[in-house]
Amino acid sequence: MFSNEERQTERAGKYGTPRLEYLQQLVTEFQQTVSEEAKEQIVAHLANFGYDPLNYEYLRQLHVQDLFLDCLTEPNEKLVEFAVGGISNCCPDPSNAAVIVSSGGIPLLISCLSSPVENTVLSTVTSLYYLCTPSTRKEILIPQVIEVIRAYAASDTNCRFRNIATAFLGKYVDGKLFDNPNNHLAEETQVELATDNCDISFTGYNELV
Repeated sequence: MFSNEERQTERAGKYGTPRLEYLQQLVTEFQQTVSEEAKEQIVAHLANFGYDPLNYEYLRQLHVQDLFLDCLTEPNEKLVEFAVGGISNCCPDPSNAAVIVSSGGIPLLISCLSSPVENTVLSTVTSLYYLCTPSTRKEILIPQVIEVIRAYAASDTNCRFRNIATAFLGKYVDGKLFDNPNNHLAEETQVELATDNCDISFTGYNELV
């Protein structure tokens, strides 16, 4: 459920850490720690904040989207999984999407389609779904991406893969959304893509969760 300022005050408590300060603490700790486990926990926690539009401005101010993108090149599969989950959580917002695209996020996301981790692939397809616009379609709707997504749409064993991939193909490929100049759904239509991949809380990071 999305929050408002009054609700955030209730959740933080009278002496709770203000949201921006708390997020800054997480980012600083990520930058300073050498522990892979700590990095995983922090990125997963930051990803959870991406669900709430109230946090979007804070996340952009702290360059959290860039932090997520940097994690996509790491060999740590858990770190990649949580980072791409954070991207999928916040990229339905146009301002967040613009940051991700301008920071070179699309090629990094496309590389995640070959990940062996199910949640990583689910979050990647979800992210590409929201990032695909008339200005990015040539970068996203390339043969190798469409081929992979068609394979997921044909899956008989995983309904989550099938549902997300089918939604993507129906909107951008088979439905040819951008080919009709009278079709305004590119900006208006969204689909509920329930990946449930990054709703994770860790002991030690529960102050505002």
